[in-house]
Amino acid sequence: MTMATMPATREHAANPTEDPNWTRRLMAYRDPDALRGSLELAVTTIPFVLGWAVMCWALYLGWFWLYALLLAPTAGMLVRLFMIQHDCGHGSFLPSKIVNDWIGRAISVLTLTPYDHWRRSHSIHHATAGNLDSRGIGDVDTLTVAEYQRRSWFGRLMYRLYRHPAVLFGLGPLWLFFLQNRLPMGFMLKGWRPWASTMATNFAIAAAAALMIWAIGWRPFVLVHIPVVVLGAAAGVWLFYVQHQFDETLWTKGEAWDFQQTALHGSSHYVLPAVLRWFSANIGVHHVHHLSSRIPFYRLPDVLRDYPEFRAIGRLTLLESVACVRLALWDEKLKRLVSFRELRRPRVER
Repeated sequence: MTMATMPATREHAANPTEDPNWTRRLMAYRDPDALRGSLELAVTTIPFVLGWAVMCWALYLGWFWLYALLLAPTAGMLVRLFMIQHDCGHGSFLPSKIVNDWIGRAISVLTLTPYDHWRRSHSIHHATAGNLDSRGIGDVDTLTVAEYQRRSWFGRLMYRLYRHPAVLFGLGPLWLFFLQNRLPMGFMLKGWRPWASTMATNFAIAAAAALMIWAIGWRPFVLVHIPVVVLGAAAGVWLFYVQHQFDETLWTKGEAWDFQQTALHGSSHYVLPAVLRWFSANIGVHHVHHLSSRIPFYRLPDVLRDYPEFRAIGRLTLLESVACVRLALWDEKLKRLVSFRELRRPRVER
């Protein structure tokens, strides 16, 4: 029996918040399965291509009802492709690093996200998530109450606009995927590698778009691919947002920052309906993912099955997550995220 199939031992299992050995214990789930990974890639890529093609066909026939019916599922497949790209970046999707990297690069043409550059920034996110001293790369910009209050009225206005839902989940995804990802933002002075990744992806996107426009015409290409990307990008940004911006999240700084505690309490367990869990490739089990990022997404449910103590930590339902949009500032005194409206109320220090 290989480590990939061996059930995890329950010996000495403890509350994950108190046991310092969880990263070691979860190593039993880290081995990717080539057959399972190949199957996951097939059942995502084939429906995406079919959905995309049928949407074009529906436009040609004037069947707008079919086009509209397929828009959300096709965008959902694109989200799932991004999650596969995400696992490739962690080296957790398939056993071969080379195959992981080239699958990730191929998918990046569809997701408009330069794979190698994103992989680097995402690794920084995992190494610094929840650290007030290391914000700015791979996360949603979050100010503390004190930082916000020290800003000028114009600075406060800009931050309030940035945190508005219409910007975060509307204009924000457009800016991120269509513009920001076209340059190695945050790494422009870090040498040639970020530029090589970004420019190679830009060239591949342009070549693929030109080929598709030559084959089917610019109108169906634009009317199909752009809405699919926009809807998928908005869903992806929402998932990333609620995984770290929720009532019970954790931010610390200096020596108080601890990797395991921040992974468990700074990341949510986003409990979604089964169909949404499938489209989002179990990324809602985000606290376990941050605790051990080398676990393939298709093995994350195994961790919850074998260690049910993870289920209640950071638990956030779909209905509860709607309220997360009001959160905007980290209150270092109350040790929680607060809304702009709460900031105007008399505050009770704890």
